[in-house]
Amino acid sequence: MAVSALPFRENVSLKPYNTFGIEATARYFLELEEEAQLFALLKNPLFKQERVLWLGGGSNLLLTGHFPGLVVRVALRGRSLTPLSEEEVLLEASAGENWHELTCFARQKKLGGIENLSLIPGQVGTAPVQNIGAYGVELKDVFHSLQAFDLVQGHFVTFRKAACQFAYRNSIFKQAGKGRYLITRLVLRLRKPPHQLHLNYGSLQAEVTRRKETPTIDTVAEAVIAIRRAKLPDPAQVGNSGSFFKNPVVTASVHQDLHARFPEIKAFALPDGRYKLAAGWLIESAGWKGYRRGDAGVHPRQALVLVNYGAAKGTDIAALAEEIASSVFRTFGVRLEAEVNII
Repeated sequence: MAVSALPFRENVSLKPYNTFGIEATARYFLELEEEAQLFALLKNPLFKQERVLWLGGGSNLLLTGHFPGLVVRVALRGRSLTPLSEEEVLLEASAGENWHELTCFARQKKLGGIENLSLIPGQVGTAPVQNIGAYGVELKDVFHSLQAFDLVQGHFVTFRKAACQFAYRNSIFKQAGKGRYLITRLVLRLRKPPHQLHLNYGSLQAEVTRRKETPTIDTVAEAVIAIRRAKLPDPAQVGNSGSFFKNPVVTASVHQDLHARFPEIKAFALPDGRYKLAAGWLIESAGWKGYRRGDAGVHPRQALVLVNYGAAKGTDIAALAEEIASSVFRTFGVRLEAEVNII
């Protein structure tokens, strides 16, 4: 098949590009470093005829085999600041920027709003897709706008917050817009001091209190990083994609029934009257914490994290995830949904 001047490569190992460390190969591979390349890519025979996998930081996917089509790794870089008012600043970042490094950049500039989202793995471009969240803050809370490339119409589109349809770990980019829009830039609305800190999340509040310091943006970020490092494995040491399952959301009546049967169940009340259950507690209570089969396992400190201890195949981890979900449903009548994209 003839290809254009785009720098395609063939038979490329994807092991360096997924945090599970799964050994898989892409038949064709392209690093997207300039937005202008998208126009050429849409016209290219490989893009038109092959199955396409868009790859960011590789922190939210599980590869279950070699990919027979085209893998496009988004490597767009760049970030800038634009004053919006005396109190607010717009932070713009390209999709290929590392998310945690962006939170560090915001801290250096004394800008608040994303400190609770420190150390979340992945790239900026995937953050809106998941509406990433942690310790009482979600991306939508600081979202201003984003630029995406319409892969059907072949032009750039600007999305404001309402158009993104943000929900818990969800957005239009996982639903109606999945496969159509490629996020290329993200703009966040951040605040200068004094900034309202979000400390109402139990473990975060306890960690900040333990430090006996006046809470600041840095204090919160450092506390979040300490908590995450204490309970989550470093992908550089043990292959994983962080939380494998979403925390399931149930009605008040379902929560009441579960609480009656399992008084120690961990749940968080939501503004709409529903309850978010702690998936890690469900998995641990079903007996899976620390479980290992070959090189596929459940992390011994955090049951929500599935791990590759070395040579596990993606199919091994996917099978384990299915067993865990079935076990939790038999025990609690609650269905777990994978947060990780299984390819």
